[in-house]
Amino acid sequence: MDFGDTIWLQQEINRLSNEVSTLESEVDHWKQIALSSKVKGTNEAEQSEMCKLQNIVKELKRNLSQEIDQHQHELSVLQDAHRQKLVEISRRHREELSEYEERIEELENQLQKDDVSVGAMDDSKISQQKKNAQSLEGEKVEELLAVKHLEDEIRKLNHKLSSVEEENKILLEQQELAKVEKIQITQEYENLKSDFSMLQSSVAEQDALLKEQEKKLQSKASLPEDVIRLQEALLEAENEIARLSSLNQEGLENELTSAQHKKEKILSAYAEDQNSELSQLRKDLERKEHELNESITERETLIAELEELDKQNQEATQHMITLKEQLSKHHTETDSIIKQLKFDIDFERKKVSALEMEKMETIKELDSQKEKLSQCSYALNDLHISKQQLQDKIKDLQEQLRKAQDRNLQNKKEIGELQQRLQEREEELSRSLSKLTERSSQESEYTCQDLILKEREVEIAKLQNDISEKKRLNEDLEKSLSSLRTENGKLIAAIEELKQELSDAISEKKKVYLEKDTVVEALKMDKRQLESELNQTEKRLLEQAQKYKQTIEELSNARSMDTTALQLEHERLVKLNQEKDFEVAELRRSIEQMEIDHQETKEMLTTSLGGQKQLTELIKEKEVFIEKFKNQALQVKQELEEYMKVSNKQDVLKQNLEEKDRSLAVMKEENNHLKEEIERLKDQQSRSTPVVEPKTLDIIIELESEVTQLKMIKNNLEEEIEVHKKTIEDQNQTTVQLQQSLQEQRKEIDESKFQCEQMNVTHERLSLEKDEEIKNLQKTIEQIKTQLHKERQIIQTDSSDLFQETKVQTLNGENGNEKHDLSKAEIERLVKGIKEREMEIKLLNEKNVSLSQQIDQLSKDEVGKLTRIIQEKDLEIQALNARVSSASCRQDVLCLQQQLQAYVMEREQVLAVLSEKTRENSQLKTEYHNIMDIVAAKEAALVRLQEENQKLSTRSENSSQDMSRETIQNLSRIIREKDIEIDALSQKCQTLLTVLQTSSTGTDNGSGGVNSNQFEELLQERDKLKQQVKKMEEWKQQVITTVQNMQHESAHLQEELHKLQAQFSVESDSNSKLQVDYNGLIQCYEQNEKKLKSFSEELAQVQHSIGQLHNTKDLLLSKLDLVTPSVATASTVSQLSGIQYSAPAVLSEESKLLQRELQQLKEKLQAKESTIRTLQENNQRLSDSVATASEIERKSQEETMSEMRQIKEKHDVLQKSLREKDILIKSKSDQLLSVSENLSNKENENELLKQAVTNLKERNLILEMDIKKLKEENEKIVAKSREKETEFRALQETNMQFSMMLKEREFESHSMKEKALAFEKLLKEKEQGKTGELNQLLNEVKSMQEKAVTFQQERDQVMVALKQKQMESSALQSEIQHLCEKEQRLNQELERLRNHLLEMEDSYTREAVAAEDREVKLRKKVLILEEKLASSSTAVENASHQASLQVESLQEQLNLVSKQRDETVLQLTISQDQVKQYALSLANLQMVLEQFQQEEKAMYSTELEKHQKQTAEWRKKAEHLEEKVVSLQESLEEANAALDAASRLTEQLDIKEEQIEELKKEGEIRREMLEDVQNKLMNLMNSTEGKVDKLLMKNLFVGHFHTPKNKRPEVLRLMGSILGIKKEELDQLLSEDQRGVTRWVTGWLGGGAGSKSVPSTPLRPTHQNIFNSSFSELFVKFLETESCPSLPPPKLSVHDMKPLEGVGTGKTSSTPSSSQMQDSAVSRASRRPDTNPFLAPRSAAVPLITPASSSGHLLMKPISDALPTFTPLPVSPDASAGAVLKDLLKQ
Repeated sequence: MDFGDTIWLQQEINRLSNEVSTLESEVDHWKQIALSSKVKGTNEAEQSEMCKLQNIVKELKRNLSQEIDQHQHELSVLQDAHRQKLVEISRRHREELSEYEERIEELENQLQKDDVSVGAMDDSKISQQKKNAQSLEGEKVEELLAVKHLEDEIRKLNHKLSSVEEENKILLEQQELAKVEKIQITQEYENLKSDFSMLQSSVAEQDALLKEQEKKLQSKASLPEDVIRLQEALLEAENEIARLSSLNQEGLENELTSAQHKKEKILSAYAEDQNSELSQLRKDLERKEHELNESITERETLIAELEELDKQNQEATQHMITLKEQLSKHHTETDSIIKQLKFDIDFERKKVSALEMEKMETIKELDSQKEKLSQCSYALNDLHISKQQLQDKIKDLQEQLRKAQDRNLQNKKEIGELQQRLQEREEELSRSLSKLTERSSQESEYTCQDLILKEREVEIAKLQNDISEKKRLNEDLEKSLSSLRTENGKLIAAIEELKQELSDAISEKKKVYLEKDTVVEALKMDKRQLESELNQTEKRLLEQAQKYKQTIEELSNARSMDTTALQLEHERLVKLNQEKDFEVAELRRSIEQMEIDHQETKEMLTTSLGGQKQLTELIKEKEVFIEKFKNQALQVKQELEEYMKVSNKQDVLKQNLEEKDRSLAVMKEENNHLKEEIERLKDQQSRSTPVVEPKTLDIIIELESEVTQLKMIKNNLEEEIEVHKKTIEDQNQTTVQLQQSLQEQRKEIDESKFQCEQMNVTHERLSLEKDEEIKNLQKTIEQIKTQLHKERQIIQTDSSDLFQETKVQTLNGENGNEKHDLSKAEIERLVKGIKEREMEIKLLNEKNVSLSQQIDQLSKDEVGKLTRIIQEKDLEIQALNARVSSASCRQDVLCLQQQLQAYVMEREQVLAVLSEKTRENSQLKTEYHNIMDIVAAKEAALVRLQEENQKLSTRSENSSQDMSRETIQNLSRIIREKDIEIDALSQKCQTLLTVLQTSSTGTDNGSGGVNSNQFEELLQERDKLKQQVKKMEEWKQQVITTVQNMQHESAHLQEELHKLQAQFSVESDSNSKLQVDYNGLIQCYEQNEKKLKSFSEELAQVQHSIGQLHNTKDLLLSKLDLVTPSVATASTVSQLSGIQYSAPAVLSEESKLLQRELQQLKEKLQAKESTIRTLQENNQRLSDSVATASEIERKSQEETMSEMRQIKEKHDVLQKSLREKDILIKSKSDQLLSVSENLSNKENENELLKQAVTNLKERNLILEMDIKKLKEENEKIVAKSREKETEFRALQETNMQFSMMLKEREFESHSMKEKALAFEKLLKEKEQGKTGELNQLLNEVKSMQEKAVTFQQERDQVMVALKQKQMESSALQSEIQHLCEKEQRLNQELERLRNHLLEMEDSYTREAVAAEDREVKLRKKVLILEEKLASSSTAVENASHQASLQVESLQEQLNLVSKQRDETVLQLTISQDQVKQYALSLANLQMVLEQFQQEEKAMYSTELEKHQKQTAEWRKKAEHLEEKVVSLQESLEEANAALDAASRLTEQLDIKEEQIEELKKEGEIRREMLEDVQNKLMNLMNSTEGKVDKLLMKNLFVGHFHTPKNKRPEVLRLMGSILGIKKEELDQLLSEDQRGVTRWVTGWLGGGAGSKSVPSTPLRPTHQNIFNSSFSELFVKFLETESCPSLPPPKLSVHDMKPLEGVGTGKTSSTPSSSQMQDSAVSRASRRPDTNPFLAPRSAAVPLITPASSSGHLLMKPISDALPTFTPLPVSPDASAGAVLKDLLKQ
């Protein structure tokens, strides 16, 4: 919810409330119309009851509207708080997002660095990654399409939502707005909780993704380990190659000599091709690495985008779901609430209608009853008359009957008419009710439709705004949860409070309803009684009507029978008479019944009147109760308003607290971020190499310093925030006070305007009166010249003028006294605000001086005028005396002289009075100046005391209390003295006024009009002067306020200047840092240029060395050319000599030596060529590296330039923001002015607090009195404890006495024992016969025992006395201590009382002195006033004559004044109306002002937050740039390290390439060797194909003869199968005679020389000559021997190859028989197929039979690979030989 939305809502609410009020007024109007149409004959009491009920209803409605307004206010407050929290949450979420983005960028940078460090990957991996990238791109496209589809779906859903919401939104009534919005808030809380859970899950997913990325990083970090492994494997392979080369070099050296000549050219071309191919491959590798890096980065970005899209999609879907749920819930809740509201409204309307109907019915019933009562009274009167007439005359009965019939008819007609009227009115009522219901329904429908349409339009706009804002809100909701939980608690508490208030209101409403119900029940009871009475009267009337009907019928019958005879008429008349007699009797009875009924009705009426009285009394009591309740309601309203104010203040405080909490949370977050960054930096430092470079150390130091600076800035910002908060609070207070002061100033302005108008009127009057006086004086002068008799009047006018002048002087004194009153007011203001009033007092002093000067001048001028007038009149008198020097007028002259003497005496008296008045005026002036000096001195003392008070309050609270006591005492003394002075002055003024009034009123003949007129003029002049003084004071206050404002502005501007200077210093520091970084980069660039120069010099040296190497190569080639032909000639000579002579060994040795020399030279050449190549490659690499370095430097320079541009742009932006901030500062300086005014108000509050301190001190004294009481109680308790101690001591004494008794008893027992012993001795002595001595001894023993007893008793008494004395001494010591403490306390109290007495005596003496001074002054004043009385009495007697003349003029003036008074009364009424209007407009303006202030506060808070965010962003950007600089430096260092590593790798690669070339050469040599060997093997294969092993045939042949004759055909078949003879041919051969076979065999074997050469078949030593066994068995054994495992075949080597060639070539011609055998074998082998399925090739190295010697027959040699051999078959021992052979043959 924006602030605009809240304003719009408030406007809507106001509009709706206005519409509701108009509808209510219309309803009231229609109700009044209905009541007026229904109730015309109702009583005034019922109307008053109705009015009271209506008033109660209106009051209840007002209360409802007030409650609704309060709820709306609370709602607006809650919305503001919610909006602020949402803003905070969004800000925090954005900050977190920015932090996450920075972290992701850092991780990407690290990944890129790791990618750079990772070595070149294979082509296969690159292709795979390309494929992955393509697949990822495809997935990205698909996901983008899916996202677009989702967005379309979201848009559709939004449209659907908007339509649904437009359909669902219905206008709620004003009562339920607060409830619905509270429900919305609770729903928002639930949604926030769900969003929070979803965000937590998304955070968890992000953490998982981060972990996966870290794992990837670890895997990428493991890639260098793979590289290390590969390098180790390469080293191992090189070692193996070296080993193999060392093994093979010895064998290959001989062959390399012949191969090297041929392949040098090939190798050179091949090497060139290889170099070109290698360079191409390297380029391809680099390009593919670049592509790989790009694909990896693209993949990562795609993954990140996909994740973000997924998150957004999930959030959007969740948001849509939550929105749907919220809307459904809201819809259902609104529907239920609307239904409930409609039901309640219908129920209430029904109740109201029922009550109204009941009231109307009761009213109707009352009317009908009254009418019936009136009819009954009429009927009774008629009946009485008829009774009298019946007694008088029976004849008149007929006429009366006719009259009664007519009346009955009239009554019936009237009853019918009344019924018709009643029906018509009921119909009208029903129509009006139906119209009312229709109108109300129509209006409600119209209003509902209009409101629904407006709400829907508004909701459409809102939804469009909400859809854009909800994305932001979604991000912000995370952080608001914690704050919203706390608010939730607060809201719950508020809801509970509201529930309590609602329950209270409901209970009050219930009470009202109960009272109404009681009233209705009482009315119902009355109605029932009246209905019963009505029924009874109706029954009686019906009976009467029946009787009348009977008489009418009889009369009609009589009239119909008039046609019959007169006799019949006579008879009938007689009958009629009889009937009438009967009727008379009946009527008498009916009259009696009517009287009884009348009495009953009277009784009923009396009872009903008593009930009505009771009802009226009840109504009065209820009215009293209602008034009480109204008063209570007003009190409750006032309390509610106070509580609302308090709650508003609390809300403000809560908002401030929340802002502080927010700022704290922000600072904590910043602290946490800083800590995290510090930890990260520490981790980086720990990860980095142990040998830290000085650059990194400098960077770390700079970072630490920046961190400290940031902390300082943070602290400063916190302090500024606190200061701003304080200033805002002060501003709020000042705004309130300013509004109050504005109101007061406006009132004062209105008063001043009014006074100015009065002053103008009085000025005009005075001018007119003075003109008239001047004219009168001129006339009097002319009359004096013409007539002598009018001298008395002239003298009287002179006396009146003199009296006027004295009055002027007295009034001037009164002006002085009024100035004293002003000084009193100023003193009171000084007590409140001394600092503000110093300038005022000075200005007032100056004004007073000027006024006193003016007064002096005026008095001097007036005295001068009077003296002139007196001189002129003396001259005129002399002239008159000269004229009246004639003797005729001497008597007149004597009379006149006597009168003149009397007037001269009077004049002297008047002059004495004047002089006394001037003395009094001067005395008053001096007193006034003295008082002003005293006031100034006391003001200075007060200022000093206040300064001292402030200093002492800052020092300590205790000292502040003492000083505040002293200052308060001093102030109280000063105020008392001033009060005394002011009282004295006021008493003076009052006495003077009383004297003047007595002098004006106590004269004869109503004289004194002139004096009163003059007095009024003087009073008007005084009022004018007072108004001028007030104006001057106001102007002075304005000047002071402007000066203070200017001072505050200057102070604020200075603060802003300091802030700007601080910002400028910070920016200059940042600029200096950037310049330092730029200088560092420039130095790096210069160092790189120096390195480039050094590289170019090295290049030149390398090129020079290459040229030298080329020269040496050319020389070596020329030498080789010389050496090669000599070698060739030597070789030819050696060949010739080998042919001619038989000495080849010597030549071969020489040739070997030459070959070795050649090889050495070639090796040297190759080494030099390789060095040349390496140097060229190094040169190329160096040039490439130089180019790359230059490109890197250019890029770095471009980056630095771009960064500098960015920094400049940022600087410009910052300058713009600074300008904007300047404007803001100017705007806030105005606010600070108001804040300064607040400070002054707070000083006033401080003084109030001091007064509170005095109250606290008084409380402290009371507490001290309580403490004294407690001490007294404590002393009582101590006395009780002492009594108990004495009791304890007494018990101890008794205990001691008991112990002493015990000891005495023990002593007695001991003495008894001694006595027993003595008696024993006596008995013994008696036995001896010594009785006398025994008696003596016994006497002595008794005396001794008595003495011992006495001694023991004395000892015990002494012990007891000692203990008692000890106890008494201890008690006395304790009492002495107690008395000492009491003495100390009493001394302290005495000192305190002395001090108090001294203070009191001082105060009493001061007061006594002051009283004496007052007495002296008052006595002086009494004397002066008595003199004035004497003088004024004479003046009054003189003035009484003139007063009679001026009474008429005064009466005329009175008439004028009365007219003016009426006009002023009218003006007053108008002005009061205007004042009321102004008050209303002021209230509205205050509301608007408050709204504007809230808006401005919100604006300022948002702008502050924006600026803080901007500053935070700039700081983050600066930190990010610094981090970038650090990362660039690190990347530079890493690039240098990578370059070093690359150079090393290139060197290693060169070495390995050389090794690879050597190995390739060796491989080619080996390949050639292999090809030769393969060719030889092929030749052997070709030559040995189709041959049969000799030994095999031999064994077969011998086996044939050893086998029995039955099984020989099998052997022959086997031989045939081996030789490739077909089965048919074999069968034919075997079918022939044995003779044929023997012939063939003998012919084949044939005798002769050839048989001799065949050696005998030697057998293995293991075999025995078993000729008994069959051929098949032997064959199987042979196969078993063949199947046993043989030695593994040895590898081919060059040494094994050489003798084969020799053997193959040398021994071909030695054996002619073998060639023949070969020919025959070939001819036979041509018949069979080349390969046999069950024959496998065997290695040639394993012979079947070990040869005796290497030289021998070819058949004795080992079988070659080409010869056919049998596969070794596994033979079980159980199987027979025949079975095995069958299996073989089957195969």
